[in-house]
Amino acid sequence: MSFADQPAASLSVRKPHHVAIIMDGNGRWAKQQGKLRIFGHRAGLKSVRRAVRFAIDQQLDALTLYAFSSENWNRPLQEVSALMELFIRALDSEVKNLHKHHVRLRVIGDISRFSLRLQKRIHAAQQLTEHNRGLTLNIAANYGGRWDILQAVQALAVQVQQGNLAPAQIDEQHLGQHISMSDLPAVDLVIRTGGEHRISNFLLWQIAYAELYFTEVLWPDFDEPIFQGALNAFAQRERRFGGTTATDANAS
Repeated sequence: MSFADQPAASLSVRKPHHVAIIMDGNGRWAKQQGKLRIFGHRAGLKSVRRAVRFAIDQQLDALTLYAFSSENWNRPLQEVSALMELFIRALDSEVKNLHKHHVRLRVIGDISRFSLRLQKRIHAAQQLTEHNRGLTLNIAANYGGRWDILQAVQALAVQVQQGNLAPAQIDEQHLGQHISMSDLPAVDLVIRTGGEHRISNFLLWQIAYAELYFTEVLWPDFDEPIFQGALNAFAQRERRFGGTTATDANAS
């Protein structure tokens, strides 16, 4: 059952520490408005601001947003170029305000494919906010879950090659230390807007035990009541992490 369009109830007692969002539906939203896809991406930026403010108000530890996947390079060149320019403008306009609210900004993904201009903006934003102790805002850009696991395996392979690690010593803990966001709480809740029910190569390692929440709402229409509805749904779920509840144990 989806709680996507239900009105927000009272504040959830049990809240997630780390929420990840697949921001889907910008293009369809623009099409409904009779506009080009880039207008949807610009409208989606307003939803990003709302989501970040709400995450701060809810005192979440971390919010991770899927901004640009490694597969998004296959989109039309004009759209990709517009997205890169929008990314730059967003960094220029938003970082000081994020810093003011003690948000630590990180970009996860392979940024080497971005222009040097964008890479410099990213490094400057991360450096400015790196010591903040409020919300950690992760922007997944040129990111893919398979890439993330691969780069972690490659880092371990280097250690083995250098003689600092034996293959038999490699376990989940070793691998996990090289996965993006290894220093943050595990993702508790994944929200996907736009009506699709798939993960799309997002945080494959980090969401192993996350709760999944899907809504038909297109990303530019995502607002605080819908975010609250996702938190309310999370609070009603029983997280087992592969185990059983007391009721299940008694029944067996």
